[in-house]
Amino acid sequence: MEDSEHRSTQPGGDAAVRYSVVVPFYNEAGVVEKLYGRLSRVMKHVDCSHEFVFVNDGSTDATADVLERIAGDDERVTFLDLRRNFGQTAALQAGFDHARGGVIIAMDGDLQHDPYEIPLFVRKINEGYDVASGWRVRRGDNFFLRRVPSRVANWLLAKVSGVKLHDFGTTFKAYRREILDDVRLYGDMHRFVPAICNRLGAKICEVPIKNVRRAAGKSNYGLGRTFRVALDIITVRFITGYLTRPLHFFGKWGLLCGGMGGAILSYGLIRKLIQWGEFHLFREHGPLMALGFVLLVAAMLMLATGLIGELLMRIYFETSRAKTYAVRRVVRKGSETGTD
Repeated sequence: MEDSEHRSTQPGGDAAVRYSVVVPFYNEAGVVEKLYGRLSRVMKHVDCSHEFVFVNDGSTDATADVLERIAGDDERVTFLDLRRNFGQTAALQAGFDHARGGVIIAMDGDLQHDPYEIPLFVRKINEGYDVASGWRVRRGDNFFLRRVPSRVANWLLAKVSGVKLHDFGTTFKAYRREILDDVRLYGDMHRFVPAICNRLGAKICEVPIKNVRRAAGKSNYGLGRTFRVALDIITVRFITGYLTRPLHFFGKWGLLCGGMGGAILSYGLIRKLIQWGEFHLFREHGPLMALGFVLLVAAMLMLATGLIGELLMRIYFETSRAKTYAVRRVVRKGSETGTD
């Protein structure tokens, strides 16, 4: 593992903590102790300073009580008790915000992720990757209800985002802190962190992992999630390709609709001019002309939306001082720093 001098230069993290393991829990009281025991054993072998950040996402069972007891007995544990169930994405963001390590490892709290595979992620991060993403090579889920929709969704996400991953859905990932410092999660975007990081120039790899069956409790995901993922694919495409230039997204569709609407109306106008007294335009082609007008209105709405989006993005970046880029290193004569 890396020496103390290297650990102390981790940007954005606490020099005393190298690894932070972030785990969100929701009604997992039956497996909390077992997961904590496995994490403690495996992190001892990692041979670096570490901490655990356990987030209770509004559980209605005894999960919070168990986590509070563990945090009271182990100074390495930070327990975050959210006021209500905000969802996995918000719980992960809370954990990331309170993690102090230079490397952050995220995983589920239902024992479907094997803590003994953490060294595989650590090894990839130490090889120089910014994000190490888990890949459930052999899944034990229902073939038609879970695996087929998942494969289709992952294939579409890979095409849309440009990130060649086989598995976007798993939470089991490791990140360098400086990458996460430039990412804010919302909605259901925790599954698409690699796509967002790729936009920032992150070096990403996959780590084959096992897909362990749940030891207890009931899965919080079902077939209905497939429809949400379909909508998220559109969001990912917009974020990865058009976040800083929304007019390019709405503008091309606006121009397409405007071109089609203009062509339809031009056709009707030409025919009317040629056959002025004999041709009744709206009697012969009423629905077609209505379509032409609708397309022109849609074109103006899309162009207006794009222009408003451009103004909003300019206001956002100028007032929040958010960056449209991410710097890996800054090298000057006699010095080098990790990020700008």
